[in-house]
Amino acid sequence: MALFRRRKQAHPAGRDRAPDRADLEHLENFVRTRRGVEAFIEPRTTVTETTVILIADDGEWTRRRVDGPEGARRFAHKLAIPIYDVRLMGYPQRMRDYNERRKRRPHHP
Repeated sequence: MALFRRRKQAHPAGRDRAPDRADLEHLENFVRTRRGVEAFIEPRTTVTETTVILIADDGEWTRRRVDGPEGARRFAHKLAIPIYDVRLMGYPQRMRDYNERRKRRPHHP
């Protein structure tokens, strides 16, 4: 009976690990298919590892795990996009506006 088996312990967020190739491909595709994309480093927390959030000029955004702050900087440099630290800059208003527009949009199945 599996009721009393121990669950495998999740990897602690205390260590950044390399993103999956699919994560990097997703981020690269976002940059290639959107205009005015900027990157923002989101720091590691007790729950999540370091992430990068990409925000397009219309406020559309995506987030994926990265290999620490330096991994985020390398990624942005490779794709020639600006990168900021969200702790210093905050999130841009266009992202908040985009989220608000999405909330008001009727849901389609």
